[in-house]
Amino acid sequence: MRDFTAVHIETGDTSIFVRSSGSGPPILLLHGFPQTHLMWRGVAPLLAREFTVVCADLRGYGQSGCPSSGVDHAPYAKREMAQDMVVVMQRLGFQRFSVAGHDRGGRVAYRMALDHPDHIERLAVLDVLPVETVWQRANAEFALGYWPWSLLAQPAPLPEKVLIASAEAIVDTALGRWGTSSEIFPPEVRAAYIEGLREPDHAHAICEEYRAAADIDRVHDRGDHEAGRKIRAPVLALWSAQGPLDNWYAEGPVALWHEWADDVRGHAFNGGHFFPEQAPEQTARALGGFFAALD
Repeated sequence: MRDFTAVHIETGDTSIFVRSSGSGPPILLLHGFPQTHLMWRGVAPLLAREFTVVCADLRGYGQSGCPSSGVDHAPYAKREMAQDMVVVMQRLGFQRFSVAGHDRGGRVAYRMALDHPDHIERLAVLDVLPVETVWQRANAEFALGYWPWSLLAQPAPLPEKVLIASAEAIVDTALGRWGTSSEIFPPEVRAAYIEGLREPDHAHAICEEYRAAADIDRVHDRGDHEAGRKIRAPVLALWSAQGPLDNWYAEGPVALWHEWADDVRGHAFNGGHFFPEQAPEQTARALGGFFAALD
């Protein structure tokens, strides 16, 4: 991503690190755990041929700031993280834009679409389901397969100590076991992911984000359901054909997203959880076609 301009943008609560390039309709790309904006290194340059592409580090991750948290973990709720990104795009001159999020970034992305519908043109969610949907259907497979959800949501300081002391093992386990060969991650990218977990402020922030997902994010999701609020933007759901979303849920991801949005399309992707890094050309093609559609 050498041709991308790097900048820190103040949002009021924290500083968000972004890289941007290209021209045309704006799209925002958000990463998951244990990644940073670097996960889009193969996808973003391809999309930048037709779009203005903005890749951001979520608060608490990568080179973005780590604001102080509270007993309710609200500063790391997806609602606050979504607000960061709306401010970032406004500061860059974009009042309305499309967004794609993978893993944790997907949950920030759909929260943006619910809380800020006038700003979101189109929404793509990659290998992810809404927080409340996942917790409602949690079982033994979930507890073992999605171990960060329960491990990192434990009270401080246990999970922080685990991240700091075992950052290398956690990154290698995640990258190597979630349906993807660890060989696709260059050494410098792997090192960046490890460093993001090893630094104490970031380790605490990441754990706070997982604690929020186990608590206040669910409250926000349930509030939307009870109020009958749905995502107004068209939604594209892509998921790993080798992962839990394709195997654990009988209805399938598209049907589950239909509970949250009326206009949903999508399909399984040949690859593991990290398919944007494993198959960047195919990912860029799918996202580019969706974001360029006029219907």
